[in-house]
Amino acid sequence: MVRSVALLTAACLLAGGCASFPDEPAPTQWSVQPQLTPQAGPKPELPGEYRPTPGDPGRNPAPQSVPPPQGCKDYHPAVVATCLNPVTGVAPIGADAKGGVAAYATERGGRLLKVTKDVDPVVVAQIEADASTDGGLTGLTLSATFAEDQLAYVYVTTATDNRVLRIAPGDTPKPILTGIPKGPSGNRGVLASDRKGAILVATGDAGNPALAADPNSLAGKVLRIDGSGQPAQGNPTAGSAVVSSGLRLPGGLCVSADSSKVWVTDWAATADVVYRVQPGKLGEAAWSWPDRPGVMGCSSYSDLLSVATSKTPGMQELSMNAAGAFTGKPQLTMQQDGFGLLGPVEMLNESASLVGTVNKAGGQPMSSDDRVAIVIRQDAGGTKD
Repeated sequence: MVRSVALLTAACLLAGGCASFPDEPAPTQWSVQPQLTPQAGPKPELPGEYRPTPGDPGRNPAPQSVPPPQGCKDYHPAVVATCLNPVTGVAPIGADAKGGVAAYATERGGRLLKVTKDVDPVVVAQIEADASTDGGLTGLTLSATFAEDQLAYVYVTTATDNRVLRIAPGDTPKPILTGIPKGPSGNRGVLASDRKGAILVATGDAGNPALAADPNSLAGKVLRIDGSGQPAQGNPTAGSAVVSSGLRLPGGLCVSADSSKVWVTDWAATADVVYRVQPGKLGEAAWSWPDRPGVMGCSSYSDLLSVATSKTPGMQELSMNAAGAFTGKPQLTMQQDGFGLLGPVEMLNESASLVGTVNKAGGQPMSSDDRVAIVIRQDAGGTKD
């Protein structure tokens, strides 16, 4: 199986300066609304793309072999950062000096890092995290207006609870949502932007399934909050952050570019599953994996849901129709020539996603693991497995 991968030019350039902490704009109702769109950047050169000379009709060149890593030096053109600890969150923040992707990444142990290719990671924040169970620093997302305010949000397990923190460069992380139950298991949580100005938070059940069903508990839920941690306007129940309930140990949250589809992956009691998030109880899974590959982050393309797995190498890709219904069994990709075990995923555009690896947490790490890298969907670069 051969896949083309390469660096992707970021969608927008960072604006200078750091604003104070205004609450993010919130929608007036829980329905499809126009997404907040950052300033457009240059058209990216997609992985595998060939730019013909005059008279050349154009082609996709055969992929070139990549030498194995030497220490922290990784020769794969798609790799953005190397020698990290298991990566739990990734988020593109703009372009680096060479026009490649600059990103934030989180490690389970508590570091928020700025990563760019061929540059040592820069620590943005060191957060005290309790990773003794399945928790730690496990979720990351950015403000919808990051180019202006440079705000990041993380999900972290502390000595007493699970919580969401807001981080601005050079400032102390500020807790905005606390008291999410902590237990002997079920502590992992993940974050995503709903592409309308609010933040989605998926929480574990703290090892107690009854909490996931309890409407008064923040455990086992999909929550929707504003930038100060309050229930976002337009939630199903006014004054409540809860959108859906019934999670056990979420692995990833993803939202389609048009904000019409929201997905959450979960390590449920009898199988790994993915749910389409709707108000109320999550109900029947949209797809389940009885073999438990360890579903984690996802990308919701217009016609494909791509799901990373942390126990088996590669991605699971589910074709879907315009209504969001799956049209066949998952196709497995990147099993042999990918980056091993994958955790967080963040869609860059309809062709590519940013991913983080978790090979140090149970895989077969290479000398340059764990890594942040860019992958493209199988049919986006003109090549097939």
